[in-house]
Amino acid sequence: MSESGRERAFHVSWDQFHRDARALAWRLAETGPYAAIVGIARGGLVPAAIVARELNLRVVECVSVVSYEHTTQEGPPKIVKPIAPEIVRGEGEGVLIIDDLVDTGATARVVRALLPKAHFACVYAKPLGRPHVDTFMTEVSQDTWIYFPWDLGLAFQAPIAEKKE
Repeated sequence: MSESGRERAFHVSWDQFHRDARALAWRLAETGPYAAIVGIARGGLVPAAIVARELNLRVVECVSVVSYEHTTQEGPPKIVKPIAPEIVRGEGEGVLIIDDLVDTGATARVVRALLPKAHFACVYAKPLGRPHVDTFMTEVSQDTWIYFPWDLGLAFQAPIAEKKE
């Protein structure tokens, strides 16, 4: 939360998200090769699909970690869908982990513990989460709430000057 008591809002369109995920893939092309990709469900599934396409990865896996209920953090992260044993077996060597956002790093720490040798990348990163990922595309402030395109519908947006009042 910011000092004024309000969070900043960052609304990401489908076009912007696709551009940012492709830009992340460009960055990751230099760090491979990778044999598999693991998307962190749910938010990491969309960028994982985009990066898998761009890097021509056919082994696509996911892990589901629950740490939020709507917009509030609900205790420690819990794995509700584990990673396939054949991916975990090599501690993540040759594996690329993808998420949409690293916020505090809580989810990243859980997944990193399962795949310590994997390369962890996300599209957006907040300062508290940055140390827990290897590659990210865009940094946003810790007090920013990102509204992803799958969370939004088309609606009127008041001008920024009116929102400050």
